[in-house]
Amino acid sequence: MLTKKLLSELEYKITGACIEVHKHLGPGLLESVYHKCLMKELEDRNLRFSSEQMVAVSYKGLLLDTELRLDLHVENCIAVELKAVKEWEPVFDAQLLTYMKLLEAPKGLLFNFNCVNIVQHGKKSFVNEFYQLLPDE
Repeated sequence: MLTKKLLSELEYKITGACIEVHKHLGPGLLESVYHKCLMKELEDRNLRFSSEQMVAVSYKGLLLDTELRLDLHVENCIAVELKAVKEWEPVFDAQLLTYMKLLEAPKGLLFNFNCVNIVQHGKKSFVNEFYQLLPDE
């Protein structure tokens, strides 16, 4: 059963995987490199995920063929977007929040690998209305 505690534990594992990738590679590479390395780290931690998951958009009852792709959907409950940019842009937050809503994912994580310390300067965590519906334990 999905709980807030389980989401917190998953976030901890995902963050640890990102720290490991960042520790070995540092900043300055393409997002695609970090993405591939992070997939390896998630596998090593026995976490299930889908990569480049298509995100469906329903508009007035029609399912539209869009090109929206979430970087990683971990354990079918946490949306993860990766960046390797000089500065955070507000559109990154909006993008992840929209993916979370469309996928009904209660938690989202945004990581920017182009920083000195990924935990202090390269991570944002989000929750939405689906999170509020979950039990604590």
